[in-house]
Amino acid sequence: MNPEPASLIDTHCHIQTEEFDADRADVLSRAREAGVETLIVVGGAGDLSTNDAAVRLAEENANLYATVGMHPHDAKDASAEAMDRMRGLAAHPKVVAIGETGLDFHYDHSPRQVQRDMFERFVGLAVETRLPMVVHNRESDREVAETIRSRGAGTLEGVIHCFTGDVAAARTFLDLGFYLSFSGIVTFKNAEALRDIARWVPPDRLLVETDAPFLAPVPKRGRRNEPAYVRFVAETLARVRGVGVDEIADTASRNTRALFRLPEGETTRKP
Repeated sequence: MNPEPASLIDTHCHIQTEEFDADRADVLSRAREAGVETLIVVGGAGDLSTNDAAVRLAEENANLYATVGMHPHDAKDASAEAMDRMRGLAAHPKVVAIGETGLDFHYDHSPRQVQRDMFERFVGLAVETRLPMVVHNRESDREVAETIRSRGAGTLEGVIHCFTGDVAAARTFLDLGFYLSFSGIVTFKNAEALRDIARWVPPDRLLVETDAPFLAPVPKRGRRNEPAYVRFVAETLARVRGVGVDEIADTASRNTRALFRLPEGETTRKP
């Protein structure tokens, strides 16, 4: 009997949100059936309550972990009380990173200077707690990189989630020691430039994610995304890099465990 495919880790999903309230248990079951054994449930998207919900979900499921943060869209709500709440949650044993947080100069839902101030505070929290960061970056490559460089005390680790930047941005973040995470966008028909970058990213700096419920990959595009679909991302990366899907799964899982300091687990199921 042939062994089943190597297991994957979805490094970025938001399954604690209301989009999954009706069938969350089924979503987790489908992820396991697809070989997606471990999930990182990311807080900070929507409002502060998503952080508490992410931590609760991680408490209830052995192979789920949480992050806590605040999306740049909501930077205007980053009060001192909110930061104190994040600091408290960051001490939870199932919290493995600070984020998502960063800068978004595409939508500008919060004023740019407010976003900058919030991002600097979260970088400081990551340095203080010695946790890696999950960084949201949209049309703000230079400022995100400069904040990491100047405020990260030379020790900050993390990932640029849902990477969609150009070659220069990729090289900058790699030089800073960050990982690049690829989402369903890399499967889109018009994403050839992104696939070109995915082709040469060093294997020890590569992660995969869904960003569920957003950005469902081909062939599920247009539907609600879910962690089981991260295998489509891995399959695309395998194709463009000229390797097997199991190799991508093993590599990405090993990188994820190293960055987020997750317990070691079997990367390939038994035959």
